[in-house]
Amino acid sequence: MARNTRVEADHHAPPVTHILAEFVATHPSRGWSDAVDHEAHRTVMNWVGCAVGAAKHDSADAALGAVQALQPAAQSTVLGRAGKVDMASAALVNGITSHTFDFDDTHLKTIIHPAGPVASAALALGEHLGCSGRALIDAVVLGIDVSCRVGNAMYPQHYDRGWHITGSTGMLGAAAACARLLKLDVTKTTMALGIAASQPVGMREQFGTMTKPFHPGGAARAGLMSALLADNGFTASNKALEAPRGFMQTVSIKNDWREITDELGQRFEISFNTYKPFACGIVIHPSIDACAQLREQGVKPEQVERIELRVHSLVLELTGKKTPADGLQAKFSVYHGCAAGLTFGRASEDEFADDIVNRPDMVALRAKVHATVDDSIDEASADVTAFLTDGRQVHIFVEHAIGSLENPMTDAHLEAKFSRMSDRILGGGQTQSLIQACWALGQSADVRELCRLAVPAGQ
Repeated sequence: MARNTRVEADHHAPPVTHILAEFVATHPSRGWSDAVDHEAHRTVMNWVGCAVGAAKHDSADAALGAVQALQPAAQSTVLGRAGKVDMASAALVNGITSHTFDFDDTHLKTIIHPAGPVASAALALGEHLGCSGRALIDAVVLGIDVSCRVGNAMYPQHYDRGWHITGSTGMLGAAAACARLLKLDVTKTTMALGIAASQPVGMREQFGTMTKPFHPGGAARAGLMSALLADNGFTASNKALEAPRGFMQTVSIKNDWREITDELGQRFEISFNTYKPFACGIVIHPSIDACAQLREQGVKPEQVERIELRVHSLVLELTGKKTPADGLQAKFSVYHGCAAGLTFGRASEDEFADDIVNRPDMVALRAKVHATVDDSIDEASADVTAFLTDGRQVHIFVEHAIGSLENPMTDAHLEAKFSRMSDRILGGGQTQSLIQACWALGQSADVRELCRLAVPAGQ
């Protein structure tokens, strides 16, 4: 019996799989501006810090236990941990830890966290191959461009359908980065993207659980395996992205092909990467920033009768958990974000610890936060008014939170964030050496030196 299709397929899509493959395989090394190259180093440094910082988290223990049960060969480093695992498992675990704290980079146009899948796969393979730091940086820039351009073409409809876009595009970026490191030609790079296109990872239903950070890890592993398969002659459709029943038309009713092809090789999506000052969903950041500003103005939690919060509807759709039970759930609670900002003036991973989330004063303060939807407010903004017990009102409007493109974190901010996460794992002296290795990565002869510094000394 014939079935009707819900959406008419585009049978005249450009050959974007081949276009992207040719771009990845042939674009010259460091074929971009100094600003783009510096952003690549910022991206890698932020990713390393996030991965090292979460190295002792329960999710890292669970993931390592699973991959070690497979008795893998010791090929690549798990950042912040002693011992090595096979490179596919290293890509998986580093992808998980880099996203565990929800503290990683964000491509704001798509809400993709691009480094998790791309850098995790590239470093695991690059360490095994003994690649130079320049080769790794090149691979990260190109891989992020692939995943974010595909994301641009499908967002927001793909995301609104329920896909976690970091995982569901990340396998393409990871495959592209690894194909570049393997020096695959255009044909084999096309195959790598084609194989990866059959492995999208992640649904938004998993937000607030350990499975959310599994998505970039799973995408990293899938992309790495796709490149290795292609290198060994495994084949796929050469129209796997654009075909009527290919990846993009299957998972999204929106496909703006120009987002992939326009200014390819001239505009690099890593230029639009941002970095989180707060360890939670990006849409909470303006509210946290506003409440931290209330604290700076002398407002104390015990003075608050209620807090009126006006935000875009997307904020409550993504982070509307009023009574989070643990730290993972609190990362999707704008109510907890407001309470943390006012109480501590910050919202690092420490403020999302389970004991802080369940502390009576935090529970009580969350209950005083009243959030309402106002779609005249941009999703990157927040309007906060504190009503105090003495009758005063204090109003803060945040148009662009710290960490946004308009109000970015500086290099010094990134180093301080890195140190807060890494010091407890590596110690201050080694952390500083690792930071310097990240900044100098483009001049490094072998990425293994960075990997050595990312493991606790003596282990």
